[in-house]
Amino acid sequence: MRRREFIAIVGSTVAAWPLASRAQQPTMPVIGYLAATTSTERPERLRAFRRGLGETGFTEGQNVAIEYRWAEGHYDRFPELALDLVRHGVAVIAAPGNIPAARAAISATTSIPIVFSIPDDPVKLGLVASLNRPGGNATGINIFLDVLVQKRLALLRELLPAAARIAVLSNPTEPSAGSLAEDVQRAARALGLQIQMIGASTSQQIDEVFVGLGRDRPDALFVGPDVFFNTRKVQLTILAARYGLPTSFSARDYVEVGGLMSYGTDINDTYRQVGVYAGRILKGEKPADLPVLQETKIELVINMQTAKTLGVAVPPTLLARADEVIE
Repeated sequence: MRRREFIAIVGSTVAAWPLASRAQQPTMPVIGYLAATTSTERPERLRAFRRGLGETGFTEGQNVAIEYRWAEGHYDRFPELALDLVRHGVAVIAAPGNIPAARAAISATTSIPIVFSIPDDPVKLGLVASLNRPGGNATGINIFLDVLVQKRLALLRELLPAAARIAVLSNPTEPSAGSLAEDVQRAARALGLQIQMIGASTSQQIDEVFVGLGRDRPDALFVGPDVFFNTRKVQLTILAARYGLPTSFSARDYVEVGGLMSYGTDINDTYRQVGVYAGRILKGEKPADLPVLQETKIELVINMQTAKTLGVAVPPTLLARADEVIE
């Protein structure tokens, strides 16, 4: 063999090594992230999800990729967004914080693992066979709404001992609206309170609800947990202040923008746990064997500036139990 031919052969072989090496590298797994909000809404929750992934050894862009699908508050978009993730061939679908998102993901696939977090009983909703042994391709984190509702109403009564009439705002398009009404009525009977159920599922309807509340003058307002309400938290807190209504919310988000009081799950921790479960599934565990977890991190947050504006004297015993007091 001539020297020139030998050099050409060796050169072409060496040049091919990087290509062969790249071809042998394992494919990076992809997580589908199905969210009810926009890409800029509550970025700390996405950070919490990534933190959970990190606890299991996964970092976005290094050894895992994430495909995001944002419903932007439009629940009717979930079925198509979930199907798009299935067509994309993701390894796991994370659907945190919303029942319609979880249902859409489960309807879209019976083989791709799904991790949800929802404010209702997933067994009752038909999402899993049981809490300890989900049995199918879905598992996740459950927030037992009835327990939180009872405690929230009791805290509102403690804050306002003279309150007798409480208006309860829910979103009639939210699947857990029926359960919320039952839980509130049950808790109200035990506390001797009168309940007025009202509904709103659009921004305009929220405005109309407060006009009616300004006319009827209940002693307080209890806002049900709902992703849509969370996207309208500024509107809700401004209207509550405008009409002088002491209001109890389900999450600290509202209190941070001027709401009076919240009692509910630490949502960021819930998103972290969804990330942990997604990472464990990527490592080989099966959702059928991962029990549905109950979120136990609950927080009470009070905005003292809002209390002063409304003329509400917060009992010292309640302040002492608060996880955070915003001055």
